[in-house]
Amino acid sequence: MTFTLATWNINSVRLREGLVARLMAEEQPDILCLQECKSPVEKIPVEQFQALGYRYMVARGQKGYNGVAILSKLPIMDVGDKDFASLGHARHVAAQLENGVTIHNFYVPAGGDIPDRAQNEKFGQKLDFLTEMRDWFHWERPDRAILVGDLNIAPREDDVWDHKSLLKIVSHTPIEVEHLGAVMEAGGWSDVTRGDIPDGKLYSWWSYRAADWNAADKGRRLDHIWATGDIKAAAQGSRILRDARGWEQPSDHVPVFATFDL
Repeated sequence: MTFTLATWNINSVRLREGLVARLMAEEQPDILCLQECKSPVEKIPVEQFQALGYRYMVARGQKGYNGVAILSKLPIMDVGDKDFASLGHARHVAAQLENGVTIHNFYVPAGGDIPDRAQNEKFGQKLDFLTEMRDWFHWERPDRAILVGDLNIAPREDDVWDHKSLLKIVSHTPIEVEHLGAVMEAGGWSDVTRGDIPDGKLYSWWSYRAADWNAADKGRRLDHIWATGDIKAAAQGSRILRDARGWEQPSDHVPVFATFDL
């Protein structure tokens, strides 16, 4: 069984329904995981997606905030969610394919602007969220699993446009990178994207604040695809659809792809 999976922080699935449909029509991933849907589940515009072949959906939603969805051409079964850090947010959902592979879709909190939990409650929530992810994967160690999503951390020096400049900027601080590494180690996860594209600058997010995002190219790789050790060798064909950042009314994130032969 070979399938292609994409992950994308869409920044409102209702506002950008047309962009989701465009991706489905042009790229045709078998599974599309969305974050920051900003919609109750019942208001996700599934009709157009179903018409494009995405007949299955597993999702958790909130009005105006957060929200995660897994849209699939392949049959999937809802296998639950977890409220990490007890935030009451729709930031995780899991689905299982018929071959037994579980897909975890995450939207990790951004963490605000100040990288100090004493001054910034949101940064503390982000660290707590990651700590609970670590502990959960330690006790419920996954197998035959894929983890995707907007993890809101660019861990490597070449995952940001300027490593030294961003060391004190939320998403690339050493404490965040350390926490993400602990999550990866606890679950036995491997970074599929960097396994396929090991060298060079690689970004999946560019700020709306840049007058010309493409020319400035001050990006960060915040969106990830991981796999457990037992299936990481089945991953291939990773890529990032940079062009989507230039679509009309774009998200500030772009889709990340990987293909699995399982």
